Amino acid sequence: MIESFFKDLRQSLRMFWQSRGFTAAAVAALALGIGANTAIFSVVNAVLLKPVPFPDPDRLVLLQTTSPQGVNGGGSPAKFMHYREQSEVIRDAAAFNTGVVNYTSGAFPEQLRSGRVSADFFKLFGAPILKGRTFSAEEDRPDGDRVVVLSYRVWARRFDSDPDIIGKTISLSSNPYTVIGVMDPSVDFQELVPDPEVWLAFQFDPNTKDQGHYFRVAGRLAPGVSLEQANARLKLSSADYTQKFPTALGQNTVFEAQPLREALVTNVRSSLLVLVGAVSFVLLIACANVANLLLVRATGRRREIAVRAAIGAGRGRIMRQLLTESVVLSLAGGLLGTILGFIGIRALLAVNTAGLPRIGQDGSLVGVDWRVLLFTLAVSLGTGIIFGLIPAVQGSRADLSSTLKESAGRSGTGFRQNKARSLLVVVEVALALILLIGSALLIRTAVALGGVDPGFDARNVLTMRMSLTGPRFLKSEGVEQMVRDGVERLRAVPGVVAASATCCVPLQGGYGLPFVVVGRPLPPDGPFHGGGSWVTISPGYFDVFKIPLKRGRAFTERDTQQAPGVVIINETMARRFWEKGDPLSDRLVIGRDVMREFAAEPERQIIGVVGDVRNGGLNNDPGPMMYIPQAQVPDAANALNVSLTPISWVVRTQVEPRSVSEAIQEQLRQASGLPVSNVRTMSEVVSTSTSRQQFNMWLMTVFGACALLLAAIGIYGLMAYSVEQRTQEIGIRLALGAPAHQVKNMVVRQGMVLTIVGVAVGLVSAFLLSRFVASFLFGVQARDPLVFVVVPIVLTAVAFVAVWLPARRASRIDPIIALRAE
Repeated sequence: MIESFFKDLRQSLRMFWQSRGFTAAAVAALALGIGANTAIFSVVNAVLLKPVPFPDPDRLVLLQTTSPQGVNGGGSPAKFMHYREQSEVIRDAAAFNTGVVNYTSGAFPEQLRSGRVSADFFKLFGAPILKGRTFSAEEDRPDGDRVVVLSYRVWARRFDSDPDIIGKTISLSSNPYTVIGVMDPSVDFQELVPDPEVWLAFQFDPNTKDQGHYFRVAGRLAPGVSLEQANARLKLSSADYTQKFPTALGQNTVFEAQPLREALVTNVRSSLLVLVGAVSFVLLIACANVANLLLVRATGRRREIAVRAAIGAGRGRIMRQLLTESVVLSLAGGLLGTILGFIGIRALLAVNTAGLPRIGQDGSLVGVDWRVLLFTLAVSLGTGIIFGLIPAVQGSRADLSSTLKESAGRSGTGFRQNKARSLLVVVEVALALILLIGSALLIRTAVALGGVDPGFDARNVLTMRMSLTGPRFLKSEGVEQMVRDGVERLRAVPGVVAASATCCVPLQGGYGLPFVVVGRPLPPDGPFHGGGSWVTISPGYFDVFKIPLKRGRAFTERDTQQAPGVVIINETMARRFWEKGDPLSDRLVIGRDVMREFAAEPERQIIGVVGDVRNGGLNNDPGPMMYIPQAQVPDAANALNVSLTPISWVVRTQVEPRSVSEAIQEQLRQASGLPVSNVRTMSEVVSTSTSRQQFNMWLMTVFGACALLLAAIGIYGLMAYSVEQRTQEIGIRLALGAPAHQVKNMVVRQGMVLTIVGVAVGLVSAFLLSRFVASFLFGVQARDPLVFVVVPIVLTAVAFVAVWLPARRASRIDPIIALRAE
């Protein structure tokens, strides 16, 4: 058996070497299909299939709340303490988030990325320590010692790998911290806390009532407890939490645990699965193409196969030889495809990672492992069998008597072979049309997003972040004084038009808080009238972004902490909560009964209404927004904000923003004595916000282009072969007086009938499948009439060119030469 297999293998390699043109065409088509599938699967493997790199990964869960409005994955200090109390179902509950701190021990301050965690974080996720230890429970309390754990990289870079670093004191944000540990270089928390350089303890108060959501909470299912049992217990505990904090949970809101891996990929799972389906179509088209090539080749080998059968080769033996040839082809295509696919996906991710989780910086975690290799091998073998089966079955059915009597020129013109090849072409056209419609819908989505008015002017705006943690900035007055000084310096920089500071740059997230309209009766279903985004800004913010003031006035330097409280709302909030009344006649109280940091929140007079900003993304409608002057933020809230989120400077320039970036940074350093980071233009921020849509569009466009090319090649190949096989018949027609255009039309008609059938099948299939891409579209319907009309026309036109070329050749056949060939 093994000896027979090696004979088949040697025979296959010999024949492929003798037919190098056929081999190159088949391997190229397969490499395209298998390579595209390998590329997408390597991303799916990294994002969806690999277990999270932590101990006992299947029992790790993310703790969150769910309501009819959706899922809230954020955690508050009060909720975190509640989760810790559910120890019968959840163990080692740990809080974590990211931030920045200033290293102030050196000659010049330096921003360091920080990981804020609770004491059980390292126990939960099994982080190895190179030196020292991690936080103790006592150090994670409000009165605990200030201690810090260093990353291996910052220990090596900033402290020259000092072996005696443990116990030394360093200054972070002007506060002394004792180094108690150095993380092992193998530690990778990229999926949870991206690339921290220092680790600090949260130090939550066990008796806290704080309902501010600014971190996430994870835990491990208790031994013997299933996810369903844990969720049942957490749901019951929601009533206890509501009784303790009546305003903390909304109506029909409950606690829930979600497997950590699922929580990390929830937002991308469906889009990746759609891409898997799309790239599978490319592979099927490639299979159909190669199957057609093999059918043509098998037709030319009918006499050879008949001779083999005549001297004793059984049908099974012949099928095995033909299948061996197809599998060898597919393995060669799979090898080349794996190389091309890996290079292609890494190049694409280096340009645009689309915000995909779990892939590392520039896609560094997307690689070839045993899953990818096993997938490629399975696809290659399966592909070889699929596209080789029809030619093998048909080739082994040769009628010995008729085949051996046929002349070589007439061999293989049977109805069965042409029917199979025609069917494969119809399938290619149908699959190509589905992919082209999908890519056209995503292209229209990208165009629609590009035409969306974000509510602000991103041109010539530069943004950068500055960490203000430290005693100097615990009160709003200190922040506002520094902001005023900074803005004044920035306005003096040549080329700067306007400058301001804010907690939250548009499209980069922010805070949400509920509000009460003073004097208005509360609704029966809750203690608030509504909620919206809460954004702190300094005067000049609306000028920087050219956000129009619709009514009232903007903030001025007179809106200080001693002045009456004021707030500006956007048009969406005005329409939603003041359908008939005048918002400028009302006052708001924001977040007072939700977070202790807002206990001193004053009543704020609404002094203005500004245009809407699509803060949640260009593909989302604007929500209610409340703008607060930085000078009037309650001191407790200010202290929390600056400890969690760096302030953002926003500057409008008359020139290209990057050209004055260094001058701007220098002025800010002089104003604050602090460094800035994350310097980006607002145009880059807008581009990043649509990166996933752009990623999907480019991939689908590539798939659609490949499908169109393969379909055109398939149609051309079938018609060219048909003309070659019918050369004598066409010669006779021409010799008997048939006009050349009649012959041309005959060939065109045959090819276009197959195209139209494929287009019809593809249209129906695309119409049924369009609902799977509906959630990825914006500004276009899933069954957009323009797309469903234009794309079939384009495909038909390409098919016509592919048919017209062999038809033109048929009309120029010399009858004398054709008849002599007989």
